Amino acid sequence: MESYRIVVGVDGSPASGKALDWAIEEARLRGGSLRVITAWHYPVLGDAAGAGPDVDVFRQSAADDQAALLSAAGGERSGLSAEVIEGSAVQVLLDAARDADLLVVGSRGHGGFAGLLLGSVSAQLAHHAPCPVLVVRENEGGRGTSS
Repeated sequence: MESYRIVVGVDGSPASGKALDWAIEEARLRGGSLRVITAWHYPVLGDAAGAGPDVDVFRQSAADDQAALLSAAGGERSGLSAEVIEGSAVQVLLDAARDADLLVVGSRGHGGFAGLLLGSVSAQLAHHAPCPVLVVRENEGGRGTSS
């Protein structure tokens, strides 16, 4: 029988840290594999000469956010792969979830309005993912709960 495959999207936010914790435990309980995905997007910025920010700065920032969450969650383990992929978070995660049994994301990332229950990324994934989606939120007490 093929291993249960979980994809988890992380962006360095507290909610994505809770999603990573949940996904690690679920993969452990099911004896499955875990794919940790961090998406990054190069902003369309620049001056009149067309010079923009260094792309490596954005890539490294995403990698640093992912590494910090993995370290806080206990680091690398068997059956876990971690990737930093350029592109919009929604499209990167939809592509990654194509062969997954479950997609796990935090309810709120870094952007937008903190008071909303779902962010734009988690809402779009819930509507368009090719597999079940679990949205993990961080409640006021700092402990994650699933929605």
